[in-house]
Amino acid sequence: MLSRRHFVSAAVALAAFRNDTLDRVERLMLTTDADPEVAAQDEEFWGGIQQAFSLDRNVVNFNNGGCSPSPRVVQDVLRRQIEFSNQAPSQVMWQQLEPEVESVRRRLARTFGCDAEEIAITRNASESLENVLFGLDLPRGAEVLTTTSDYPRNITTLQQRERRDGIRMVQVVPPTVPKDPRELVDIFERGITKETKLILVSQVSFLNGQIFPVRQVCELGNRHGIPVLVDGAHAFAQFPFMRDDLACDFYGTSLHKWLMAPLGTGFLHIRKSRIPEVWSLMASSEAQKGDIRKFEEIGTHPAANHNAIGEALTFHEMIGVERKAARFRYLRHRWTDKIVDLPKVKFSTNLDPRHSCALTLVSIDDIKPGDLQAWLLAKHSIYTTTIGTDHMSGIRVTPNVYSTVDEIDRFAEAMRIAATKGIG
Repeated sequence: MLSRRHFVSAAVALAAFRNDTLDRVERLMLTTDADPEVAAQDEEFWGGIQQAFSLDRNVVNFNNGGCSPSPRVVQDVLRRQIEFSNQAPSQVMWQQLEPEVESVRRRLARTFGCDAEEIAITRNASESLENVLFGLDLPRGAEVLTTTSDYPRNITTLQQRERRDGIRMVQVVPPTVPKDPRELVDIFERGITKETKLILVSQVSFLNGQIFPVRQVCELGNRHGIPVLVDGAHAFAQFPFMRDDLACDFYGTSLHKWLMAPLGTGFLHIRKSRIPEVWSLMASSEAQKGDIRKFEEIGTHPAANHNAIGEALTFHEMIGVERKAARFRYLRHRWTDKIVDLPKVKFSTNLDPRHSCALTLVSIDDIKPGDLQAWLLAKHSIYTTTIGTDHMSGIRVTPNVYSTVDEIDRFAEAMRIAATKGIG
């Protein structure tokens, strides 16, 4: 039988272990320029950041919008906590490691700019958003207003409520490459009727990286007495903003994309006054009606996953979100500038920094996106993902902080060959 002394000594050893990644990042911060635009081009600095990851550099991963690898410091914490939990899960995981979630909750709340009692730790954006989409009481005939560029799981969720509860999903069509953010507000305004009871808006479109003017959409909803749910899956930790910049009451996001936290982590934000309005996706007690933790009632789960979010937050904060966003835009311009004037190349993303950041949708005339994706992987070892809807199609390109300029240049050259010589 394992003794209490064993548990205590193991816990001390766990806490004492320190990956040197954060020390190195801290030293790097002393060498780079404080101006994010200048730091974005400091390859010595970003070379140091790249060394914080365990990667196979033989394959270039440009689908970080799906999920991103975590830096080693996050992987190490995750691994150690899983190993520690398995010494005696019912004691170690539930009684020693699970309470650490409160520290993670406080840090996420500080990063997002809200009260810790307004943050639930979830497994992804889908779980976060479904808590609200299923949890709000909506009368038969109520309309939920969203767009044709919303995430498929959100659409499936609303379609199930249509079948089960008799509500109606209304989808408006946003312009693919708007010239002015106001165009994106206008489509919601035109879609509102007296039956509209909820608006769902993606802060960043998963299709082409378009940044929606969320604050203006939320203000529009407030004027009409309509709550707004924000899908922040592709926004949080990609570029700088806080909750009050958005003026939203409901927000859901994944943390395994731009925060680079462990796979299967996310959070749900609901303003404290509105928590009682939302039923939890899994059963919770009457006493939890106004408690944000009711959305975490999912049964037994590993504590390690949500606890390792803390290391991801530290890594993110040390780099700085302004510096990250500037780097993303610098890398994007490095490859788009090389091919933007080629006749067959088409961008379905507005490259203006007001409209997009790390996600870009690009296509080449006469080449199917799936064929282009397969060719890039087979011939150039570059992995992207395909997008195909009635309104836009292409390959979605999403580098991250560990991406190198050599990888960016290789991609640009491969796209130039495809656009000028074909892939046959």
